[in-house]
Amino acid sequence: MVVLSDRDIKAAIKKRDIVIENMTEDQIGPSSVDLRLGNEFRIFKHSEVTHVDPRQGNIDHLMDLVEKTEDEAFIIHPGEFILATTREYVKVPDTMIARLDGRSSWGRLGIVVHSTAGSVHPGFQGRLTLEMANISKVPVKLWPGSRICQLTFEMMSSPAENPYNKRKESKYHDQKDPGISKISLDNVK
Repeated sequence: MVVLSDRDIKAAIKKRDIVIENMTEDQIGPSSVDLRLGNEFRIFKHSEVTHVDPRQGNIDHLMDLVEKTEDEAFIIHPGEFILATTREYVKVPDTMIARLDGRSSWGRLGIVVHSTAGSVHPGFQGRLTLEMANISKVPVKLWPGSRICQLTFEMMSSPAENPYNKRKESKYHDQKDPGISKISLDNVK
């Protein structure tokens, strides 16, 4: 696979092979695009929840959705895990994958931007859900609109035969808010 350079990213965006809505050109780095933190956060109702059972079905009732304005920070406490979302809406073509990484400036504050979901499949479109945690010993303010993560794009050897947007089992296609886990939809035997 080949990683796209800033020149290739700009060309792909101009041709609308890659679509990133609400982005400005200054978010494009040498080999990636910075994405900004949205204003919606999901937090577990930890004082009310005895456990999470992945086979139980919809777990939305176990989480609260918190919305902040541009001028309000969300405070993530030490050891806390939250779901957040990007401000930008992303469409990845059938010929590429994207890799989501936290920015090192946030990592140096103890903020982990994604726990496991680092790959964005060919054909995905939507706002990206961020699986965030604070592994430091102090609370950190998360400001909506802050550059929080980056996407790197890689060309595949051929277009995907069954891209994400055409698979009936795609659970997070066209998501717009911090999506809850839909693991109960997996085929568990």
